[in-house]
Amino acid sequence: MKHLFNAILPVFLLIMLTACGSDNEKTSGNEVSSGHKGHMMPPADGNYCDSINAGLIRPDTMKGSPVRTAMATINGTHIHIEYGSPGVKDRIIWGGLVAYDKVWATGAHNATTVQFSAPVIIGGKEIPKGTYGLFTIPGRSGWQVILNTRFEQHLADDYSVDEDIVRIAVQPKQNSMTQRLTYYVTPAANDGGEISMRWEKVEIIIPFKTNVV
Repeated sequence: MKHLFNAILPVFLLIMLTACGSDNEKTSGNEVSSGHKGHMMPPADGNYCDSINAGLIRPDTMKGSPVRTAMATINGTHIHIEYGSPGVKDRIIWGGLVAYDKVWATGAHNATTVQFSAPVIIGGKEIPKGTYGLFTIPGRSGWQVILNTRFEQHLADDYSVDEDIVRIAVQPKQNSMTQRLTYYVTPAANDGGEISMRWEKVEIIIPFKTNVV
């Protein structure tokens, strides 16, 4: 019996060590994934929001505002946007949930952020590469779009006009119903691109130029 135990023990220890090694590899893999999550669309939430916007799911029963991303590389410049995506859910949005004439984070939870991998031009001003808070001031007839150097903040709690890098006036457009707030980044003519935000029946478009010399 003792000889049998001595023979089995090394095999048992080898199995245990192999199992522990597998667990460590799995943990390491999860850490790598979470470290790069900002470069990936959250598949479950993203698919849900897109399906809601396309009318494939009714009604919108998701609680909260999932964090989503929009991104594109245009003329070698990578634009990466991260935002919270609230739903309409039969609420009055403009002049209700979102007040007119006040600074808005243009998303939910934390301030919406936009990152440029190279300098761009917005509103005739060169914007250095980096990450910025994207805020707006919705109005009944016109909006202000703001890029602010303080991008790490809850909503607009710590917003300061002194930290603005650019402000531009844009005209909101009427659009089809978009249940979940959604951003898009698309190319435009002459080395340009557009950042657009759609929610409820409103769309705003922020033009920019790449290949800044």
